[in-house]
Amino acid sequence: MMELKDFYKGKKVLVTGHTGFKGSWLCEILLYMGADVVGYALEPSTKPALFDMLNLSKKITSYIGDIRDLDFFQEVFEKEKPEIIFHLAAQPIVLESYKNPVYTYETNVMGTVNLLECVRLSDTVKSVVNVTTDKVYQNNEWCYGYRENDRLNGFDPYSNSKSCSELVTSSYIKSFLADAKIPVSTCRAGNVIGGGDFSPNRIVPDCIRAMEDGKEIVLRNPNSTRPYQHVLEPLFAYMTVAYKQYENYNFASEYNIGPDEKDCITTGTLATLFCNIWGNNAKWISTENNGPHEANFLKLDCSKIKNTFNWKPRTSVKNAIEMTIEWEKERIATQSVEEITQKQIKKFISCSRSMK
Repeated sequence: MMELKDFYKGKKVLVTGHTGFKGSWLCEILLYMGADVVGYALEPSTKPALFDMLNLSKKITSYIGDIRDLDFFQEVFEKEKPEIIFHLAAQPIVLESYKNPVYTYETNVMGTVNLLECVRLSDTVKSVVNVTTDKVYQNNEWCYGYRENDRLNGFDPYSNSKSCSELVTSSYIKSFLADAKIPVSTCRAGNVIGGGDFSPNRIVPDCIRAMEDGKEIVLRNPNSTRPYQHVLEPLFAYMTVAYKQYENYNFASEYNIGPDEKDCITTGTLATLFCNIWGNNAKWISTENNGPHEANFLKLDCSKIKNTFNWKPRTSVKNAIEMTIEWEKERIATQSVEEITQKQIKKFISCSRSMK
C-alpha cells in the first residue's frame, strides 16, 4: 500500500461521479494518498449524502455538471488536465433503469463516449479506469462465476447499458487509444456495501433505514445470490489497476473484482448476518416480489486480477457488515463521519500491507 501512496502523491486525478457513494469514498482515499483530486458529477442524488457529510466540496476541486454535457465536460477537462481518471458517473440502480431507460442509456453509454472522447483529445491522460458492474454479463444463472471473456449482454436497462459501456470502451481503445498508448481498463465489481450509502432499493441501506425507523427489514428477493464486498475492496483494486497500467501499458485490460466464493451469499443470509450484528432484536421478513426482473444468481471468477496483481480480498462479508454497522452507528450517535471514515481507510490499509 505504501507504493500506492507514493504513486498517487501529487498526481492530478479526475473522478467522475464523485458525489456518489463509491465516488465519495474514493475521493477520501485519494486525498489520504496525497492526490490532487478533481470531481465531476451531478449534485448528490440522496439527502443525506456522504459527499456532503465528508465536506468534500471544500477538500477537492468539485465541478457540478452532467456527464451527458460534452461541451462543459470538455471545458473542465481542458482546464484541469488530469493524468489519471476513474469513471464512476452513472445511473446505478436496476429498478430505476426500468422507470427511466432513456436517461439510463444516455448517462451510462453516452457518458462513456463523452469521457473517452475527452481522453482521445487529451495530451495529459496516462491511465483510465472505467468502472462498470458484475451485471454486464449475459446471466444464465450458472453455478460458477463469470470470467472476463464471457458474453456481455445485461438483461435490464442498467445492466445492458453497462455492457454497452464496455463495448464503447473496447472500440475507443482499438480505434484511437491503443495507438496513443493510453492504457484503459474496465473494472467489473460486485455488490458493494459500506457506511454512507443512502440509495433506495439497496439491501444494506434498506436495513439501516428500517433500524432507524424501528421497523422490520423487508426483503424482495431473499434467495437471490450476489457477490457482496466492502466498498474499500473494489476502490483499492481500481487504484491498483490505474497505477500498474500507468507503469506498464500491457496491464490494461478487463478485470472482475469480487469476494471469495464463501462470501457469495443470498440476500436472506446477508440480512440475517446484519440483524445478528446490529442486535436489538432486529429481524427481517420476505414480501412477494411483483416487480420487474432482477437476477437470482450471480457470481464472478476473479482469477485474472488475483493472478495478475497478486490481489486478494482483505475483508469477509461479515467484516463488511461489521464495518458498515460501526460506521452507521457512529453517524447516528454523533452526526459526524469524517473520523470514522478515515479510521476505516487506515485500518484497511494496515491489513493490506502484504499486497504487492
